[in-house]
Amino acid sequence: MLRVFDGHCDTISHCCRSGISLRRNEGHLDLERTEKYAGWAQFFAIFASQKWEKDPLWQVAQGQYAVFCRELELNSDLVTQCRTAEEIKKAWADGKMAALLSIEGAELLDCDLDKLETVHDWGVRAINLTWNHTNALSGTNVEDNDKGLTEKGKAFACKMQELGMLIDVSHLSDPGFWDVIDLAQKPIFASHSNSRAICPHSRNLTDEQFTALVKNGGVAGLNMCDEFVGEAPTIDTLVAHVEHWFGLGGEKNVSLGGDWDGISGMPAGIHGIQDLGKLAERLLQLNYGEDRVNGLFYQNLMRVVSEVCTM
Repeated sequence: MLRVFDGHCDTISHCCRSGISLRRNEGHLDLERTEKYAGWAQFFAIFASQKWEKDPLWQVAQGQYAVFCRELELNSDLVTQCRTAEEIKKAWADGKMAALLSIEGAELLDCDLDKLETVHDWGVRAINLTWNHTNALSGTNVEDNDKGLTEKGKAFACKMQELGMLIDVSHLSDPGFWDVIDLAQKPIFASHSNSRAICPHSRNLTDEQFTALVKNGGVAGLNMCDEFVGEAPTIDTLVAHVEHWFGLGGEKNVSLGGDWDGISGMPAGIHGIQDLGKLAERLLQLNYGEDRVNGLFYQNLMRVVSEVCTM
């Protein structure tokens, strides 16, 4: 049976907006559907934008964290919160799924170092420095895309690595990406970004960026959003991204980052977390081998978490 470690979903914010249950819902991901896997681990993002929230983002983040805790308590028979790779492995050994916390956009923390320590105490182990909107740390791929990390951004990123948190460069501007690479002392994370050579969208990574990620020892998570996969995408289009990255020496540096419950269109045949086995089956049909499939599906991200999230 397949094991899965996925780097990004917006399911918790979806639970907050819609009042749905994490156990069973009509979205892209719920706990009952993940029971089909031999082991499942997921980064759940706390995510919001001031464009649609009336309350301050830090207040919204606290509210989403409370919902995350509530859902894990209600479903403690199926899932447990994890902070390290060892805790994930223990959860799997105990027959439970592993839930890790991330934050999409440091503006939810007011880009504040004290709040960074607070969310580390919550168990947050990955943070996107930006979402789509420029903040005090950097420009993004959408706004101020020529602006890299500010001095505050560099200090924030360095503090994250000191705390044992993954710097997530998805959504970041290209100059911001290179600034992170220059300061990174540990592997970094592009939790849900595809190949720009296969699909020329600014949310995706260039070959130069991916090669730098390989040298850094980090991972890039395969995003299921059709806008970032390609025109009229299929499972074979997803395979093209994987194949291209493997061709750049990235067999140990590609993971999954479905962007579940944060997107609408997906490749034909993919409707949610339950369909990931179709991608594995296709890769095996193409003679990629179980070792490379297992690397993509959970081992590569597990390695990075084990190297970075040590406390």
